[in-house]
Amino acid sequence: MKKGLYEGFLHTMEITVTPKMFAQFEGNIVHPVYSTVSMVYHMELVSRQIILPFLENEEEGMGAEVTVKHIQPCKEGIVLSFKATVIKYDGKYIATRIEVFNKTQLVGEGEVKQVVLLKEKIKTIISSQ
Repeated sequence: MKKGLYEGFLHTMEITVTPKMFAQFEGNIVHPVYSTVSMVYHMELVSRQIILPFLENEEEGMGAEVTVKHIQPCKEGIVLSFKATVIKYDGKYIATRIEVFNKTQLVGEGEVKQVVLLKEKIKTIISSQ
């Protein structure tokens, strides 16, 4: 990892809820609101965006753990802000705390843990499966 990442490092992003993000199973919409599956995806995305500028060419990040609490439903068109803060970093292991807000309230929170490995190590792990 390149230098510059530290505990307390902050990254934000915004998304707008679309029908593709609705709660659904096997193509059937259960509720026309932002799904927990989409929230997990966006939490992982904002956490990945933190590490991308710090990866060396021979390195890649892998997700290791996600915890999520989905607090409020959000309808189509709502803009959600994701705030990711590095809460633990030891050079190869990164844990981020994620908070998700609409304009007025917290709608989700959780943590994403990633590990940075050499790309060759990842290939070895995958090929042994």
